[in-house]
Amino acid sequence: MALEETKPEEERPPRLTKREFDVLNLIGEGYSSKEVADVLFVSKRTVDFHLANIYTKLDVSNRLQAFLAATSLGLIPFN
Repeated sequence: MALEETKPEEERPPRLTKREFDVLNLIGEGYSSKEVADVLFVSKRTVDFHLANIYTKLDVSNRLQAFLAATSLGLIPFN
């Protein structure tokens, strides 16, 4: 029985929650935090919390960098 090869931590794409994916996709479509909050029926503060988690997981500091990192990692499609 062969052992499965696992990628080192730095080669694995970050694990985003479904809600973080939702936020990231809407941000990528150009929505503001307030607009994302309205679409997802949550507060703007909740959206900002998700964005902060996304920034940490993708090691970026703003929404453009997050979108570019996510598309380059294949986490979200670029239309």
